[in-house]
This record gives sequence, structure tokens and C-alpha cells, in this order.
Amino acid sequence: MNKKIKIAIASDHAGFSKKKIVVDFLKSQSYEVKDFGSFTSNSVDYPDFAHLMADAVEDKYFDIGFSLCGSGNGINMTVNKHQKIRAALCWNSEIAKLARNHNDANVCSIPARFVTDDEAIEIVKTFLYQEFDGGRHSRRIKNIPVIDIRKYYDSY
Repeated sequence: MNKKIKIAIASDHAGFSKKKIVVDFLKSQSYEVKDFGSFTSNSVDYPDFAHLMADAVEDKYFDIGFSLCGSGNGINMTVNKHQKIRAALCWNSEIAKLARNHNDANVCSIPARFVTDDEAIEIVKTFLYQEFDGGRHSRRIKNIPVIDIRKYYDSY
């Protein structure tokens, strides 16, 4: 990516220490990073931080986001509740690459308990440096947001 993008990041307690490693890496690369928490390894509820980060990305205050929790699943499910968020659970670089290329993902969720520190950094770098392929993928992305289909049917 040519321009320095603005990055939002959030985690729960299980992702806290891995998030710190990711934030330190991003800052060392001169990225602007906003950490939405958690700020401790004490037990917390990931939705409290995930929604803050997702709102900020959804409202375009930040270009992309990273979310981390133990398995990556809970925080990924939470951020995907936001209509303009396309979060992908990325456990390796190939998944991160495809998430950007094919799905135009704007949030990368990392399973902190299942990747090494080096793997997490490689996932982050891959997610940052890939771009959306467009083409046939564009029409699929356009259909992701929920629409109220009830208006098309008289009854179920």
C-alpha cells in the first residue's frame, strides 16, 4: 500500500499481549494506530472493545482494523455485526491475502492463542500490503450487507 493507512485495533484479555506485539510492530513502521482496548490481561468481554473499533472503521475514521481474542471467533463474530465491516478470521498469511484480494476485508481477526508472535506479524503485513482484486469479486461484496427481503414477499 502506498499511503500510510490509519489502523484501529482491539482485543480482549486473551489477545492483549499479542495485540501489544502487533501495535509495537505497526508503530515501528510509522502507521497511525488507535488501540481501543483491552488494556489489561484481566478478564474482560470482547464485545465492549470490538464494537468501539468496528464503529470507528465503519464510520471511516480508520481505514482498516485488527481484532484479537483467544480463538479469534468471538471478536470476529462481533465486528461482523456491523453492516460495513467485512472481517476475516486469519490464522495464516494465505488466508489474510485471500481475505483482502477476494473479500475486500477491512478487519483482520487474529486467533491470539493459535498463532506465534512471528505468524501474527506476517498475517498483519500480508493484510496491510494486499489490495482488493475487484472484478467478479465486486458483485459478491456488494451483496454482503443485509437487506430487508420481506418487502419482496407477501408472506413466508
